[in-house]
Amino acid sequence: MTTHLTRENILLTLQQVDEWDVIVIGGGATGLGAAVEAASRGYQTLLLEKYDFAKGTSSRSTKLVHGGVRYLAQGNLALVREALHERGLLHRNAPHLVHNLPLVVPSYAGWSQLYYGAGLKLYDLLSGRLSFGHSQFLNKQKTLEQLPTLNQKKLRGGILYHDGQFDDARLAITLMRTLIDQGGAALNYAPVIGLMKTAGAIAGVFAQDSETLKTFELKAKVVINATGVFVDDVRRMDNASAPTMLSPSQGIHVVVDQRFLPGHCALMIPRTEDERVLFALPWHGKTLIGTTDTPVEQPEYEPRPLDHEIDFILRTIAQYLTPAPGWSDVLSVFVGQRPLVKADNMTSTAALSREHTISVSDSGLVTITGGKWTTYRKMGEDVVNSAVKERKLPQKPSITRDLRLHGWTQTPVAAPLDVYGSDASLIQQMPGAHQLLHPDLPYSEAEIRWAARYEMARTVEDVLSRRTRSLLLNAAASIEAAPRVAAILANELNRDDSWQKEQVSMYQSLAMGYKLNSPQEHHV
Repeated sequence: MTTHLTRENILLTLQQVDEWDVIVIGGGATGLGAAVEAASRGYQTLLLEKYDFAKGTSSRSTKLVHGGVRYLAQGNLALVREALHERGLLHRNAPHLVHNLPLVVPSYAGWSQLYYGAGLKLYDLLSGRLSFGHSQFLNKQKTLEQLPTLNQKKLRGGILYHDGQFDDARLAITLMRTLIDQGGAALNYAPVIGLMKTAGAIAGVFAQDSETLKTFELKAKVVINATGVFVDDVRRMDNASAPTMLSPSQGIHVVVDQRFLPGHCALMIPRTEDERVLFALPWHGKTLIGTTDTPVEQPEYEPRPLDHEIDFILRTIAQYLTPAPGWSDVLSVFVGQRPLVKADNMTSTAALSREHTISVSDSGLVTITGGKWTTYRKMGEDVVNSAVKERKLPQKPSITRDLRLHGWTQTPVAAPLDVYGSDASLIQQMPGAHQLLHPDLPYSEAEIRWAARYEMARTVEDVLSRRTRSLLLNAAASIEAAPRVAAILANELNRDDSWQKEQVSMYQSLAMGYKLNSPQEHHV
């Protein structure tokens, strides 16, 4: 059996290491990718996360591992080629988490099938040997076979193409486990509260354990700032007058019942009124629709959807699906914020590139931001290379192109345990394996125990939002499941009744922001 990942043991490790090679601040896609990269090269690596792994943007994506079809239209072929290559590597290294998803672009005008078809043929070509399958033209009948609820009026046909789909938060937890497998250490609920300097150069961090409020002085040869939309906060710990790097924007997604998009095929709308693409995807037995692009002034840890964003998604999808979902059909709405790197004279954040940026401050703080989930591995490789180039680390080759992630298996596992890969059989042997958490959720009580013992879950939110995806699949059901989750966690983590009550109250307050019934009842 896998050994328990106890917080006590990790805190002990923090005190035993005199100097880390690499400390990574941030437990999202970018930070986890950087930490796995560093640890797998043999550098002694520690990752610190202020809240929980993938608490922010990294659990709130559109769930696609993709090259970025819209970047073709912008002519950024290098970015698309790199992302398609990374898509292929991720599928190879984590087949339990990434699968092929067929998508259809419907055609309602004669020119559109040829125009988008040509673009998708180029997409096929750029994917090279790591292709997920070739695109093909469909007539009206074949299009409706793939998407039975598609609006038939003036429909001429469609183009079917292939991309990857994944579970973002589960990939984050898998990367955390991979980091541990590679000899690294990770700690959630451990904010960095300051940067340590010697003669003006970064020499480590001051961190705090949020549960005990104990502080730690942690020395490191390299400190990597990988905090997503919050990188500027850490940069200002280093230099109070550091200029702003980001123009953050937010994108929302709504989740509705599977009946609105039955089958295994996704719908891709290539051009909306705000010049973006919109997807409707099958995901964990539901239909996920998104996303929007709304500039935001300040990043937030728990961003909220705006009424006009919800209206936009429902209004747009209503042009393509019959029946179309309305406000009362939304099971959950969630929001992610993008760390888009500032560009001068840009009027729209939708036009900003997802390419990542690495900067090294005068004191040696290494910051990486931008990018997207699909290219997390390449971002990790690039930022560690940057630290080596600055002569902060000895030269060691990258091995992550061929590194199988924790749980790797090619043996199919039935949902919802498929995301655990080879660990699924261990969960099936645990208490509660055949006891559903809630009749409207696919998860068992055993998964809650597993999350506490082996995945560093500390709160009801950790379990219902990220170890399982209950909050995103059905916010109301997740609220009803919260007391049982709190009871199981209390048993596993040795907590008392007052902790349980507080956890349930905090979770229910959070989850109400994901639930809506009508525009009038949804307060922003």
